[in-house]
Amino acid sequence: MDRKFAIKDSLAENRIFLSRVVAAFVLIMLLIAGLVVRLVYLQIVGHEHYATLSKDNRIKISPLPPTRGIIYDRRGRMLAQNVPTYSLELIPEQIENLDDTLQKLQQLLNISDEKIDLFQKLRKRNKSFTTTPLLQNLTEEDVAKFAVVRPYFPGVDVYARLVRYYPYADLAAHVVGYVGRINEQELKVLPIAEYRGTDFIGKNGIEKNYENQLHGTAGYAEIETNAQARAVNTVSTTEPIAGANIYLTLDIDLQKIAYDALGEFNGAAVAIDIKTGGVLVFASRPGFDPNPFVSGISAKDYKALQDSPDQPLYNRALRGQYPPGSTVKPFLGLAGLEYGVADFGHRLFCPGYYRLPNVEHKYRDWKKWGHGVVDMNEAITQSCDVYFYDLALALGIDRIHEFLDKFGFGKRTGIDLVGEVDGLLPSKEWKKANRNQAWYPGETLITGIGQGYMQATPLQLAKAVATLANHGKVITPHLVQQIINADYADSIELLPDEVIPLKEQNVDNIILAMTNVVHGARGTAGKLDKAVGYQIAGKTGTAQVFTIKQEEKYNEDAIDFKMRDHALFISFAPVHDPQIAVAVIAEHGGHGGSVAAPIAGEIIDAYLNPKKAKPDEK
Repeated sequence: MDRKFAIKDSLAENRIFLSRVVAAFVLIMLLIAGLVVRLVYLQIVGHEHYATLSKDNRIKISPLPPTRGIIYDRRGRMLAQNVPTYSLELIPEQIENLDDTLQKLQQLLNISDEKIDLFQKLRKRNKSFTTTPLLQNLTEEDVAKFAVVRPYFPGVDVYARLVRYYPYADLAAHVVGYVGRINEQELKVLPIAEYRGTDFIGKNGIEKNYENQLHGTAGYAEIETNAQARAVNTVSTTEPIAGANIYLTLDIDLQKIAYDALGEFNGAAVAIDIKTGGVLVFASRPGFDPNPFVSGISAKDYKALQDSPDQPLYNRALRGQYPPGSTVKPFLGLAGLEYGVADFGHRLFCPGYYRLPNVEHKYRDWKKWGHGVVDMNEAITQSCDVYFYDLALALGIDRIHEFLDKFGFGKRTGIDLVGEVDGLLPSKEWKKANRNQAWYPGETLITGIGQGYMQATPLQLAKAVATLANHGKVITPHLVQQIINADYADSIELLPDEVIPLKEQNVDNIILAMTNVVHGARGTAGKLDKAVGYQIAGKTGTAQVFTIKQEEKYNEDAIDFKMRDHALFISFAPVHDPQIAVAVIAEHGGHGGSVAAPIAGEIIDAYLNPKKAKPDEK
């Protein structure tokens, strides 16, 4: 049997081997080249980027919240301040049984379930190794109680914190406002860098409107951390810049006088510096204590405020809308003079009622038997409704609307507070758009005495009478006088927005009539004349709460208190050098001359004769 032997081709094998070696070498060189290129990129081109990432893995930025600015009145009395207080705070990671610890603390310090629930919400926002407050504003007794058992509560301790405090409580609550805990909605829109370490934010009033200035600028600390993000060492610190201090135009002494003068009546009083527009008094009664809102008011207490029939949370000075009643008569009289449809000396007979041509309905005067023959001076002095029914009809609603609009009726004043409302100055267009109805002549008549659809806020009335005292110069009311921080001091000076073109003689005539309201023999605010040693120009007003039928009579003593008329009074003084304008409304006060006017008189007298004013008791 023949055997066959395979003959090896050594040359071919060598070529194959060599080609494989070359391919492997080329591949290795390509890989080495790629590695070199990557190393060059990491070490040179991308060095700064990756060095920063590396540093961020080691260095964390911890925000340092700024101290909130202080709010002062015009004389430097603190209306909102930061006070040191003790806070019970927990570090969840260091607590073996959190629920058991909370239960024991609740029994020890009588902590409400609401506080426990709030803690649980806050805890979920924070890291487990950071502190979360459970109870703020601890009393000395609370601190002492916890100090005794502190060794048995690892991860729980008492810390000193600064907390917002309002020393004048309900007296200035509607002006200053208050701060409260930042909620979920606010977290979504606030700048994270500035508010990450801050728990509180302005909720209303000056606290909210000037939040950016009061909050300040957050600082930060560069903290070296380990792999678990725990702090190891502080590398550097940039100190926060405290919030600016704000000085208001408000005079807290005058505010107290106005608030106390309102007495048993809910209502509002606003006083404005006629020269500058600075608001001296911004009182809304009843008020409320804003301090519980800072650390978190209980649901029970908040519901009690909301459900109170006196509505203490309602800012009547800013948002209260009332029929202005006879306080519009000076403006209507001025409109008649300016448009040339009335003469200051023209006389008209008032029988106690007014009828439109060919209409049986009687539009009654407040004085049942009438005022007899009166001119404009006497009509304003005695507040004759019939005279202004006739004048309103002569003017027409279009010109009434046009003229009163110039004095700010039916629109916001522009004050530096959030939440102001427009009021309502009716017109044909407004009624068509909102009621889909035509305008009737009878509606023009009642608009002429400040009734019907017309609504005004106490702030609008104060601005309007200040504009009249200024002979048409419109001043924007404002509360902030100066903003001061470490780097600057800004004074707030608002110039007149506009000047209403008015004839001086017409304005002088109206002011003469308003002066007679207080100092005239038959003025409706004659009681005020005995209380002052200078001249006040004013106008009383009575705003109906409900409509009286033709055959019915208004008997104040026979109706429920809540159904009685509101009492109003607008004024300025001194007549020959106006310095202060005041508007007052006393809900269900009945008569402007006997109720609202004396309140305004106390405010004016305290401002013009400060030595008479009661010293601040706070």
